[in-house]
Amino acid sequence: KYYPPDFDPAKIPKLKLPKDRQYVVRLMAPFNMRCKTCGEYIYKGKKFNARKETVQNEVYLGLPIFRFYIKCTRCLAEITFKTDPENTDYTMEHGATRNFQAEKLLEEEEKRLQKEREEEELNNPMKVLENRTKDSKLEMEVLENLQELKELNQRQANVDFEAMLKQYKEYEEEQKRREQE
Repeated sequence: KYYPPDFDPAKIPKLKLPKDRQYVVRLMAPFNMRCKTCGEYIYKGKKFNARKETVQNEVYLGLPIFRFYIKCTRCLAEITFKTDPENTDYTMEHGATRNFQAEKLLEEEEKRLQKEREEEELNNPMKVLENRTKDSKLEMEVLENLQELKELNQRQANVDFEAMLKQYKEYEEEQKRREQE
């Protein structure tokens, strides 16, 4: 490109774009949901042309939070959801209900129990000792079960497949002889 000697890039006018500008993006539904107006199920992975905007006055550790607008495939009702970087997930805003997710609830329950255990251990040194003994007992039981499984596998490994095949061949030959007789 040719730039004349008197060219000054500072004199080029800047585009005045609004901060809440919406972009059209192609995305997949991040979770199973059900439309509130018509009851249509929208499954995870269904592709949509969505409008995307940055949510104003909401950031998480410097990360912007985005809002997505999609339309129901049957009734064309608007469904919105946001990114949730704190939980590495999405949150449903309106237009649909998120279907039940057992895995997510289990993870949250495990985290809650772990926090309770840590808080108990901070306040009570005897609880630390009790938890350690429980953990060691559980580990010993797991090791015993593993040893039993290994022994069971060893017993099954001692099966002589060649002898079984030979015996089956003999049985087939005897059946053939009977048929011929």
